[in-house]
Amino acid sequence: MADNTFLERRYPIGIQTFSEIIKGGYVYVDKTDLVWKLQQYAKFVFLSRPRRFGKSLLSSTLHSYFAGEKELFEGLKITQLEKDWVAYPVIHLDLSRAKRQPSAEELRNVLFRILEPYCDKYGRGAYETSPGGRLDGLIRRAYEQTGKQVAVVIDEYDAPLLDRLHDKELLDALRDVMQEFYVQLKANESMIKFCFITGITKFSQLSIFSTINNLANVSMDPAFSTICGITENELDSIMADDIRRMAEAYGCSEDEMHRKLKLQYDGYHFSRDSEGVYNPFSLLKSFQQRDLGSFWFESGTPSFLIKQMQHFRTDITAMDDIEVPSTAFDRPTEAMTTALPLLYQSGYLTIKDYERESQLYKLSIPNQEVRVGFADGLLPTYIGLEGFEVQTGFALKFWRALKAKDLDLALREMQSYLASLPYIEGFKKKLEDVSNAEGFYEWSFYLIFTMLNIYVKTQVKCAGGRIDMVVYMPDTVYVMELKVNGTAKSALEQIDNKGYAIAYQTEGRQVVKAGLNFSSETKTLIQLGSVKGY
Repeated sequence: MADNTFLERRYPIGIQTFSEIIKGGYVYVDKTDLVWKLQQYAKFVFLSRPRRFGKSLLSSTLHSYFAGEKELFEGLKITQLEKDWVAYPVIHLDLSRAKRQPSAEELRNVLFRILEPYCDKYGRGAYETSPGGRLDGLIRRAYEQTGKQVAVVIDEYDAPLLDRLHDKELLDALRDVMQEFYVQLKANESMIKFCFITGITKFSQLSIFSTINNLANVSMDPAFSTICGITENELDSIMADDIRRMAEAYGCSEDEMHRKLKLQYDGYHFSRDSEGVYNPFSLLKSFQQRDLGSFWFESGTPSFLIKQMQHFRTDITAMDDIEVPSTAFDRPTEAMTTALPLLYQSGYLTIKDYERESQLYKLSIPNQEVRVGFADGLLPTYIGLEGFEVQTGFALKFWRALKAKDLDLALREMQSYLASLPYIEGFKKKLEDVSNAEGFYEWSFYLIFTMLNIYVKTQVKCAGGRIDMVVYMPDTVYVMELKVNGTAKSALEQIDNKGYAIAYQTEGRQVVKAGLNFSSETKTLIQLGSVKGY
């Protein structure tokens, strides 16, 4: 008899409304104890999390809680904490609808449309000629008509501004509109029961940060580090059957399937010493499709992030090992001097460790999904290639050669592939964007290896200096030195003279030393040499 249990399992992919998830019998990871603690924590709360990480569902859950929809919470953790269940008027605004507006006037019009359903409920004021004025009137009328304070929930508060970071004139005009809109929250503080604001980044010049003195930013608060995302314990307890069925589909053990899921989707930490969480969207979609895909990147890498990385000439090869104080990545958007804050706030980097004595955080790419998807998004910008161009044809030959421990063949395949490409537009400019020509080829190799799901590190510190590149395979480590207009022989001599390979000889994997020489004239690999060791 067929097992229909899995088919009846409903995953809330693309569903961000709490009531629909509960009524529809969808998989729900109970975070309602944290929801209750959050509304007890402060009157005005701000939470930053990456896209597709459950911010909208959290906002909807708060909406249902303050609306007094007790029946939706039956059997959930919050029922052990909340005893009163008072119904308050709720104004819940999703500002993702206000993305990519071409002018301040268009943004005002969209904000008016977002507020329209609440006008139908609470009425309109004759002199409310701006979105902020309309919000002010709605809060006042809701308070007067119900005799109760108002709960305000604003989801994706920064959406109208993110895609306009590099258009200063338009950004300033849009920010003026949003400033006038958000200042009403402070002006009506006495009539507000609770205000929750969520987004990706932090625009300090908006009034929510500059005028709301008691705004609690819980983005890096350990008490709420797991309020979005799925913990290891939640995965094991709620989704054990999903793991089992995924294992059956892949023909592996449940433990092995768990390790695969962890490598692909786990690894996010939002405070020091915090428990790690899985990307909820990707994990649930993986179970739905029984596939370990890169689901987070279905909509592509955000253009605002790529533009910010280009603007600050971000070294993409350094993203696996960054040590910084919290002030370096928990910064307001207007104060950014590198792309690091946006990389962290957008989920492309996460906290991996914290050293209490120095008070330094170690940041790194969270997991394999982000690593491969990010490389795919950056290939066209950084080296003029598309991901499918790397993966089609050449990838299979290259992968097979590396699996066979034949580095010479693998690099000859890459040499042939790069030589077959047309002249990359803007190549000279791209070379100028890195400190030296070798740096450009490090970028290229880093992205290509990453796209092939091969773990690679560049500029690796060791006793003798810095290794250009180390490539990790299951049973082989490749130690590489890159030269431009030099010789492969001199690259190999540098590996030996500086002892680059010594540290890897005790790992139980074969060590292969490789010297690569590129031509700045032909823009491709022209010479290579390798030596196998143990």
